[in-house]
Amino acid sequence: MIARPVFVLGLAVAIVSTVVSAGAVAATPRDHAAQAWNILPPGQAGGVAFTRNSTDQAALYDSLTPLQDRVTATTLAKTFKGATLGLGGARAVRTERPRAGLVIRRDRWGVPHIEGKTDRDVAFGAGWVTAQDRQLIMELLRGPGRIAALDAPGVDAFALALSGKTFVPSAATEAKLTQQFALLQRSGPAGARIVRVIDAYIAGINAWYRKAGLQLQPWRRADVVAVAGLIGSVFGAGGGDEVRRSAFLSALQRRLGGENGRRVWEDLRLRDDPEARTAVERPFAYPSAPSTELGNVIVDAGSLRSPSDPLAQPAPRPSLAMSNALLVGARRSTTGRPLAVMGPQVGYYYPELLLELDLHGGGYDARGAAFPGISFAVLLGRGADYAWSATSAGSDLVDEYVEPLCDDSETRYQYRGECRAMTTFAAGTIKGVPGAPERELVYRETVHGPVTAYATVAGRRVAISRKRSTRDRELLAAPFFFGLSTGAVRSSADFFRLASTMELSFNWHYVDDRDIAVITTGRLPVRPPTVDSGLPTKGTGEFEWSGFVPPRGHPQQVNPRSGMILNWNNKPAPGFTAADNEWSYGSVQRVDLLWAAAQRRRKHSLASLVGAMNLAATQDLRLVRVWPAIRAALARGNAPSARAGLAVQAVDDWLAAGGSRLDRDLDGAIDAPGAAVLDASWQPLGDAVLEPVLGPLVADLAAFHAADDAAGPSGSAYLSGWYSYIDKDLRALLGRQVRGPLRTRFCGHGNLAVCAISLWAAIDGATAALEGAQGADVSAWRADATKERIRFAPGILPATMRWTNRPTFQQAISFSTHR
Repeated sequence: MIARPVFVLGLAVAIVSTVVSAGAVAATPRDHAAQAWNILPPGQAGGVAFTRNSTDQAALYDSLTPLQDRVTATTLAKTFKGATLGLGGARAVRTERPRAGLVIRRDRWGVPHIEGKTDRDVAFGAGWVTAQDRQLIMELLRGPGRIAALDAPGVDAFALALSGKTFVPSAATEAKLTQQFALLQRSGPAGARIVRVIDAYIAGINAWYRKAGLQLQPWRRADVVAVAGLIGSVFGAGGGDEVRRSAFLSALQRRLGGENGRRVWEDLRLRDDPEARTAVERPFAYPSAPSTELGNVIVDAGSLRSPSDPLAQPAPRPSLAMSNALLVGARRSTTGRPLAVMGPQVGYYYPELLLELDLHGGGYDARGAAFPGISFAVLLGRGADYAWSATSAGSDLVDEYVEPLCDDSETRYQYRGECRAMTTFAAGTIKGVPGAPERELVYRETVHGPVTAYATVAGRRVAISRKRSTRDRELLAAPFFFGLSTGAVRSSADFFRLASTMELSFNWHYVDDRDIAVITTGRLPVRPPTVDSGLPTKGTGEFEWSGFVPPRGHPQQVNPRSGMILNWNNKPAPGFTAADNEWSYGSVQRVDLLWAAAQRRRKHSLASLVGAMNLAATQDLRLVRVWPAIRAALARGNAPSARAGLAVQAVDDWLAAGGSRLDRDLDGAIDAPGAAVLDASWQPLGDAVLEPVLGPLVADLAAFHAADDAAGPSGSAYLSGWYSYIDKDLRALLGRQVRGPLRTRFCGHGNLAVCAISLWAAIDGATAALEGAQGADVSAWRADATKERIRFAPGILPATMRWTNRPTFQQAISFSTHR
């Protein structure tokens, strides 16, 4: 069955009927939490002039890291701040009354506690404090957000936001974005109400701008849509990299032959590895396996070109999926009530991208984090008797279409048996610093979306266009957040019903005093059976989407048999095929670290669950999960030098000590010499495993799927890499049981002795370089911890924190009672 993902009228009515009437006076909220903590570094304040609240939460966040799993109730209270509804008896540090019916009280952390007589009073207050605390980031995002919402090709919206450049939108862009309000208005009573709430929120932003005397363009509806579009296109979507990966397939088939090349490509794709740990235990099949690939094409290797620069390949979209969640059910809790430690990872910035709000009155009753520009509701946080959070799911909402060109024209393409002219969209102007040249952002579009590139198929030139199922619909996420912020949820069943209206791709986690639950949302296209979702689709019109997956087809579960829900952007469910741009759902994924840490206890307290999260956040995934297979293969050969043997022993010792990347004494170096060895050896080891089959195409693979994701200055997040390739190939070579083995034998072409020699050679070469740089004493080798320290982009704030692999905003919460 196919269901259109429109908002359920009954649910919209329920949202309206369950909240307090719009004229009610805010009352002190009743808090059903047994414990409620949260953290958001570096701090709530985000102005040009630093205050105490600019960095006070960074100190808490950083103090948890070296504790690993040694977290107690006492240390929990010292490494998080209280997250009660309202002030919870604390004294207000500052009070404002921006207009009648509204009061804003700041606590010692600078968190605003907003109480309004009506929902519009509360929304006005949310706009007011957002402008106070995040005016810098709001102004940086409002222009680039439009670019992201449009899916404009060739521009990285986040990079543009941090570059100091500005974007001046065209009238056509403003009209296109503002149309989403009409869509929201038509979604039912809740939608009409939310439109009025958003208008009040915008009024609050502009009121503060006027009070502060800022000579800035007033905020408009299109600004809100722009930020919503930024979230939807960057954090809330997956897929859309079929063309590059099909070009890699073409190169493999050219090197290995058609059948062998396709087999290797399928191995590397890991489309549905049975060894992948999933967030949901029950199977959910999506998408259906194709019966044929009649609707697909494979582009020629090396032919992909950007439309703006004929010599450059188009850059991939950024991925910022680094959030996690640990939920423990009642029977595995020491209190007999569910527990949750969860939060989103959106990067580290000053001002921080997120801000915290506590909203009460006119139906509002929630506290948590939100993005500036859409902070008229809490996006991730808690209500009176429940809490929720999200991790990016990366479900396949984006497809690339190959458009055959007419008579080799760049602007005319074949669709449904006729030649059509591409349309041209003039989005606006990117302006640099004074004196720098301006850039007009103009691009072509087909019926499927923006033209992102050109390529060839069997030597014939084609255009590539990009279709996202949520484009021009991002604001329809508002009723979900508004419902959560206004008490529309009283059970996990309510949560699932509300989540069924959310079209962006996230794993949503829920906890109350009875249940833990998870559901993966997204406007999932139903593709024809003649289309493989991992390859580009023919754009000729016969292979279009036929609808969208109904709510019951989305991965979801309440109180799983294991008693735990663990998610770290891993595979949502068995049978849920990885998106075309996700090649890391395999036998090794970083959620394995959470699982191992959580299984150390049969029953958890909230403090011990934080400890499990924190232990995993400081470990090296490559060492803990992949090194044992590498080590077993090395044991089948001999060290080529004493240095290599000592280096391997150093890695063994590091693993025996727990595999932490901590710099405990803050001397600027990771404590274990084994870290220096594995860091230097990882790429050579990966090459040694894959090169016997891939040869020079190892570099082609690394261009879109690197051996590790340590590209930034703050260390690896271990989200993606060659971890599963190495693990599965070596375990099979060693004769160990492997479910869903790779059909190709990579290392040593399947010869274990040859494989061992190549692995030893990789380590020997890497350690020779280490010896040249750091001397002959292996025990003195160190990896640079200062390079991995967390720095707050774009560099305004000098403070740094130890490397840790954990969410930016994080809640630790449990409830004892229910409304």
